[in-house]
Amino acid sequence: MTDTSAILAHLRATQTEDDAAGHGINAEEWSRLVTRLERQPNLVELGIYSVMWSEHCSYKSSRRHLSKFPTKNAHVIQGPGENAGVIDIGDGQAAIFKMESHNHPSYIEPYQGAATGVGGILRDVFTMGARPIALVNALRFGSPEHPKTRSLVAGVVSGIGGYGNCVGVPTVAGETQFDAGYDGNILVNAMAVGLADQDKIFYARGATPGNPIFYVGSKTGRDGIHGATMASAEFSEGDEEKRPTVQVGDPFTEKLLIEACLELMATDAIQAIQDMGAAGLTSSSVEMADKGGIGIDMDLDKVPQREEGMTAYEIMLSESQERMLMVLKPGKEDLAKKVFEKYDLDAEVIGMTTDTGHMVLRQFGEVICDIPVAPLAEDAPNYDRPWVEPKPRAAFDVTEYDEPEDYAQVLLKLMSCPDMASKRWIWEQYDRHVMGDTIDSSQSQGDAAIVRIHGTTKALAICSDCNPHYVAADPYEGGKAVVAEAYRNLSSVGAQPIAITDNLNFGNPEKPATMGYIVKAIEGMAEACGALDFPVVSGNVSLYNETDGKAIPPTPVVGGVGLIEEVSKVATLKGAQDGDLIFVLGGQGGHLGASLYAREWLGLNGDELGPPPSVDLEAAVHAGQSVRKLIEDGAVRAVHDVSDGGVACAIVEMALSAGLGADIHGPETARAGFLFGEDQNRYVVAVDPSKEDTIHKAFKALGLAYTQAGVFKPETIDFVLVGSAPQSLPVARLREAHEGWLPRYMKGEG
Repeated sequence: MTDTSAILAHLRATQTEDDAAGHGINAEEWSRLVTRLERQPNLVELGIYSVMWSEHCSYKSSRRHLSKFPTKNAHVIQGPGENAGVIDIGDGQAAIFKMESHNHPSYIEPYQGAATGVGGILRDVFTMGARPIALVNALRFGSPEHPKTRSLVAGVVSGIGGYGNCVGVPTVAGETQFDAGYDGNILVNAMAVGLADQDKIFYARGATPGNPIFYVGSKTGRDGIHGATMASAEFSEGDEEKRPTVQVGDPFTEKLLIEACLELMATDAIQAIQDMGAAGLTSSSVEMADKGGIGIDMDLDKVPQREEGMTAYEIMLSESQERMLMVLKPGKEDLAKKVFEKYDLDAEVIGMTTDTGHMVLRQFGEVICDIPVAPLAEDAPNYDRPWVEPKPRAAFDVTEYDEPEDYAQVLLKLMSCPDMASKRWIWEQYDRHVMGDTIDSSQSQGDAAIVRIHGTTKALAICSDCNPHYVAADPYEGGKAVVAEAYRNLSSVGAQPIAITDNLNFGNPEKPATMGYIVKAIEGMAEACGALDFPVVSGNVSLYNETDGKAIPPTPVVGGVGLIEEVSKVATLKGAQDGDLIFVLGGQGGHLGASLYAREWLGLNGDELGPPPSVDLEAAVHAGQSVRKLIEDGAVRAVHDVSDGGVACAIVEMALSAGLGADIHGPETARAGFLFGEDQNRYVVAVDPSKEDTIHKAFKALGLAYTQAGVFKPETIDFVLVGSAPQSLPVARLREAHEGWLPRYMKGEG
């Protein structure tokens, strides 16, 4: 028997239920597979089913619940179901964006896991014809005391910066949190935003039979095999041994691939296009075939390969990076090859589309796979997992705890705790201004990044948000709060919120308690999206985020995008000036349940933290509209939404950004509640004192509840509360504590 015949015999070997279990396919799915196929699969076919029916690719535990999301409004051009969402931003242009996870790979190999997460999300955007203009990341790490946390932070941040900086797309927004719940399973969620002309958007759908299938980009290697399957399973201690399943990225090749694809897209050569992300050549070919209702016939010997002796199984399941798959229009092969040869990228016709509805694969001149496409995609399992509603927490009673003797010390502790401390050490490693259109990055200057639409006076506002403590306390209200915070952040810079992408990070959906959090969080998010006219246009679900049976905190991340019609009419949190008056819009607050104050100052956790603040969605719309009107009219100098740490922390963040201090006033009642409560739908604004009479009239005309809460001034933060002795904190000391924690920690000093 020759080597070739031995390989073919191995690939064609009939697989059993035990073999399927080793590929992550359970007994029910095995029965379903054999029934659909009307026979047992061979090794190649089983591998293809295993990745396409994985949680990562099929959304089999969440599909029926994701359908609850509103996905349309007047601006939506393309909702979920394509590589990324598309919204109309006027003047014949579109913004294209999506968020995805690279959680498991980043825990196993933090640099490459994070880097290839950036590369993958960029491909989702430019595969639709958009030039990427912005990157965002949402990161969750374990406790700072955990022995792995410091190295994971260093590796992930270096990977994000290394890839994004080299490919030449600015990283403009993000968030970083620390919690022991992520000790064994960090979260790395990456988002990309691009711009395209509305008449030049490309889709995975649209392929017809009889056309060439065109492979472009890097050669295929053995890295990333079973990556999608690995991302659909729980971790166990020792899973660092899974390093071979982590892809290896090359940002310089990605940059060439972007330019080559956009150049070819300017011609009339492409009928359909799909990036090779999770499950590589398998998912890209199956998705294009399924969306076109066609078949595919590919000769895997023609696939560019960088390693010797690769089998069809390895070629189809490899997740090597920087690769794309296209269906070309007839006679366009030579044109396409010339474009990619110009950029020194591999480009080969590897097959043809057919009218059979089957995926046919050949190696060594022999057919080694012949399976129908439909069961791989839309006919994948769609589970109605059992779930139980999370038990409501008892109300948080602040009267059980002593009022702080020194609010300045509370403020110092909150502003220097890991979640609130400055992340300058992180974002200074990212190029935020490459391409020259970044007006403001949210990491340093505001609630949302502002990126000019090149050559215009318009801009996009972009943000990323999630408070997992709220979701853990009440997934329904917490889900509403995630969407509402993104809405506030965009409104805070003067942008009209348009749509969101999401990344739903949860534990094992086969556990009814976990599935309950998934269901209720989605329902809460869906209600908020509907009420705020803020639909979901793309996203990702990352489940099985567990290690040794312990799930991460429920973390449904939202990436929001809004439009600024005139970039001169924006606000940020840095615009306050000495003497400016401070107003809180939206009421005095007082809710301390699930708050930063309760966690960090009172040292509470779990059920004793109580429920999160509720979200009045009608009030959220009114407050957002009012703030945007104030910004448009130039009535306020700076704006910041109230979230973690309440009014006091919001004021201080504005002061630090402006190089100022502040007198913080407050009523005689509701001391800690007023200062640190996290009631929703509230904003802090800075107003020129010469406009005091005018602003009172404006607030009243808009029907806003408001409280005058102080004045900005130099050098110190002073609490001037009715019935209490003044308390003072030097801004220099506060800044050192706020900005110094992370650098000290990364040096091993904290």
